[in-house]
Amino acid sequence: MSTQAQIDRCVLVINGGSSSLKFALFRAADPPVCVRSGKFDRIGLPDATLAVIDPVAGMQDRRRVELPGHAACIPILAEILNGGGESVAIRAIGHRVVHGGNVYYTPQVVTDEVMAQLCRLAPFAPAHMPAQTTLIEALGRQYPDLPQIACFDTAFHRDLPRVAKLLPIPRRYDAAGVQRYGFHGLSYTYLMQELEGIAGPAAARGRVILAHLGNGASMAAVRDGRSIDTTMAFTPAAGLVMSTRSGDLDPGVVEYLARTEGMTARQFYEMVHARSGLLGVSETSSDVRDLLGREKDDVRAAEAIALFCHQAKKWIGALAAVLGGLDTLVFAGG
Repeated sequence: MSTQAQIDRCVLVINGGSSSLKFALFRAADPPVCVRSGKFDRIGLPDATLAVIDPVAGMQDRRRVELPGHAACIPILAEILNGGGESVAIRAIGHRVVHGGNVYYTPQVVTDEVMAQLCRLAPFAPAHMPAQTTLIEALGRQYPDLPQIACFDTAFHRDLPRVAKLLPIPRRYDAAGVQRYGFHGLSYTYLMQELEGIAGPAAARGRVILAHLGNGASMAAVRDGRSIDTTMAFTPAAGLVMSTRSGDLDPGVVEYLARTEGMTARQFYEMVHARSGLLGVSETSSDVRDLLGREKDDVRAAEAIALFCHQAKKWIGALAAVLGGLDTLVFAGG
């Protein structure tokens, strides 16, 4: 007779990035209890790693793994979830999906039709969407009887006023979906719930600026519980300077680099997403903690920190103007 214990009524949560996969297993409770979590990193590279987190003791295991693509994570993940002498009864799988376009504003049970639409939206977020659809497909093969639910990072900003959505380019591009969408919506939804729980419903209905300051950084202006403007736009590369993303940039830079250096669209995309921001300015690190440790002796680190703080201050002022004042400023990491 098996002595394996069972963890019942669990939900698996998946956050797929361009070269990473974060996962967490929650037991249904009020509030939900995290029983296992971890991260696959540097997927597709020879030095890919897996870190498994014990929510009580901290880091449990870190090791090298062979991960030619995102799909290769799933069999390893299945072993982790049923390791430690416990059997896990997963009831559903939830996915953070970066882009819902003008199609999805609420969580969706993944069907063939939804999958087809997600694939059509992939060009809107080429760094994230292909990996996320790959993970949905791979988990569907691993757990064919489980429902998968797509939760969209853009959905929080569904009520953006037309003037905030509209980009100042020829109108035909707007008709094709080139407009401000905003991101970090799942984080903002959580922050608004926390604000209401801590400060009360009146505070959550007031004039609020939410600042999500992590590797990816953005801010949102919220009034009456609804997003009315946000720093990120058509892609998550817009707005604030970030760890490796440029944030807002003069479009003339594109033409200049193409003309003087022969830079292609793909090369420019890679530069502003992976080699700019704090890393590009400091030439040493994309991590604020590293830069703070160097700013007294390295002018490049000091300038990177100063630029980040300057832009954060400038955007808070701009969003406060859009709100017509400010009642609450909420900071969060990423």
